[in-house]
Amino acid sequence: MDLLWPGFLVLLGLIPILIATYIWILRRRSRFAVRYSSLSLLRDALPKHSGLRRHLPFAMFLAGLSCLMLALTRPVAIVSVPTTDTTVILAIDASRSMCSTDIKPNRMGAAKSAAQDFIQNQNSNIKIGIVVFAGFAAIIQPPTSDHELLSDAVDRIETGRRTAIGSGILKSIDAIAEINKRVPPVADGTIAGVVPTPLPKGAYVPAIIIVLTDGVSNVGMPPVEAAQQAANRGIRVYTIGFGTDAAEGFSNCGRSGFSDPFGGGGQGFGGGFGGFRRGIDEETLKEVASLTGGEYYSAASANDLLKVFQNLPMNIITQHETMEISVFFTAIAVCLVALAILLSFSWHPMQ
Repeated sequence: MDLLWPGFLVLLGLIPILIATYIWILRRRSRFAVRYSSLSLLRDALPKHSGLRRHLPFAMFLAGLSCLMLALTRPVAIVSVPTTDTTVILAIDASRSMCSTDIKPNRMGAAKSAAQDFIQNQNSNIKIGIVVFAGFAAIIQPPTSDHELLSDAVDRIETGRRTAIGSGILKSIDAIAEINKRVPPVADGTIAGVVPTPLPKGAYVPAIIIVLTDGVSNVGMPPVEAAQQAANRGIRVYTIGFGTDAAEGFSNCGRSGFSDPFGGGGQGFGGGFGGFRRGIDEETLKEVASLTGGEYYSAASANDLLKVFQNLPMNIITQHETMEISVFFTAIAVCLVALAILLSFSWHPMQ
């Protein structure tokens, strides 16, 4: 359960004040009773009431008042409902380091093969989109269930300079927003229009982003900040760190399909020409996944990557709805207050 207006919780501070007032009134009444000449005669004259009957109506009244205050906070519950409209965005690193041959034929070739296998194994009710990122990110295939279009898009992936993981996440959000009107789009690293109200914790839209990278983000919005944008929209991000620690050579895995709009000449291909690879930024990838409710996977071979794609939790892509339950708290409050009044008049009738 989450609260949409948690600020109203301060009203619960009135409960201790009411209890203190109630105790003060009881003590004040007892001081007036002392003025009678014979307390024993007074006790005999008063009707016999147990402590439970004396204090229970007030306790029920306080409980009802507390429920009413909780209703003002607008509590919501997260419920999962079946959906046939699910979206998966494959965000693939196309930096030059993906041409490294530590994984045969090269990292890009192995990534394409694994992506093709993943696409062919999905049901027709799952729409898949392809986002590629190097120095910037681009949607090369909007979400579709046409496996042939998706396969062609994966085949067309070419490499470019630098690694903009954050931009890849933002562009993936835009790809989801194109077909899901409940997801606000992102523009140039900022939210287009109004800032979306973050969904309650545990609420997700039926869409996920799968980020596959072999390096470290070195341009664009930091990945964690981009992940926060996804988390605010209820989009889970699953990250895959792909590659080995070997600094082998690289093959020609396609002409550069990404111009470098950030300048910088031959620097920043995911690690530089010398060692070519600075290693996978696993800490950041884990933080991105954790922040959004996803998971991080490590793959050091083509077979590892195939297994990762096969084991992605596609079965949990369900529609999460937030249902406001303040009406239930209001109903309980009314019942408790009404019962407290009824018991009070029944057990302590006015003379």
